[in-house]
Amino acid sequence: MKKLHPLLLALCALVLASQAQAGAAKTTYPVVFAHGMAGFDNLLGYDYWGDDYGVFVGDTCQLLEIGCNEDLNSSQQSFVAQVQAFQNSEVRGLDLANDTEGYMASVGATRVNLIGHSQGGLDARKAAKVLYTRKGYTVVAVLVSISSPHRGSPVAKYILDLKPGVTSVVAALAKYYGDIIYQSGNDAYAGAKQLVYNDYSATDGITTGAKAFNVANPIDARYASRYVSLLTAQRGLSVNPALYLLKEAFYDIDGNGYCVDDCDNDGAGGKGNGYKDEDDDDGLVGINSQQMGYRLKYTEYALGFDYVGTDTTVPYMADINTPSVSTQETSTVDVINQDHLDVVGVGPDTFDEPEFYAAIFDYIAAYD
Repeated sequence: MKKLHPLLLALCALVLASQAQAGAAKTTYPVVFAHGMAGFDNLLGYDYWGDDYGVFVGDTCQLLEIGCNEDLNSSQQSFVAQVQAFQNSEVRGLDLANDTEGYMASVGATRVNLIGHSQGGLDARKAAKVLYTRKGYTVVAVLVSISSPHRGSPVAKYILDLKPGVTSVVAALAKYYGDIIYQSGNDAYAGAKQLVYNDYSATDGITTGAKAFNVANPIDARYASRYVSLLTAQRGLSVNPALYLLKEAFYDIDGNGYCVDDCDNDGAGGKGNGYKDEDDDDGLVGINSQQMGYRLKYTEYALGFDYVGTDTTVPYMADINTPSVSTQETSTVDVINQDHLDVVGVGPDTFDEPEFYAAIFDYIAAYD
């Protein structure tokens, strides 16, 4: 019997290793995507949860199919929820729970995983609590937030502070846009006040803001088995033009200073470190607002499948309103070099959205 040449053996081993790492493992339970403010099936003309060519990141490849996510298992189940474009997360989260419950019934699932972008990360926490209350058990296995303003966004407060001359126009456009996409009931004021850390108005008869929302919808093992978050910050020219213009001409977030409350009254928990022109925000949300539960790290590989894992250098954040260490608000470790919109496929860039989300699916598969 002839022996294979050592070089051929090495090549065979490389092929087998590549095949083993060719894509994401199938999750035990389906994955539900929760969009952010102003989202539905697209955002600013771009496919929400798509790549630069309009391919949905959760679209599995079937026989001879092209224009799909080749890094996903062909039997992977996923679903894109659609809630009101402009509302607070109490309303949107309830809508998300209803959408998710309907999807679970249609596929016969007993549990799900949730991936929320931007405000969708807050909505997901509300939905997880609602589903637990309805079902009497932990429905959500892994809850992933991406670029979410868990501790508020200075941009929301900036817009509200501009007062009726601007905010009335924003509200009118939001209502027109939202009502066309969905049904009446869109409220841009409610949505913006949701994303300011403290209660924005003490005279409107209701308590709003991320701080109060976090108390009502905390990180709780009854609602989700595992809470994880991915942080983003714009660096260099890898940014959406609209967000770059906002940063350069109007409002630059100072988003990497430590404080338990909103000590600089900018609309987000924490405070700035005094230097705004830094890579400490993604154009809409500072890094001092984005961590929830475990911080995840994302590693891109040019010749292999990308990787998402748990960052062990930054402690688990169990109470969103009360960071236990300063690094949860200030550390740039494992912050993804993407702005707030590019990470969901808005705007042409070199970021591989399908592989990024496939790597998240692979992470979820290890824990659900």
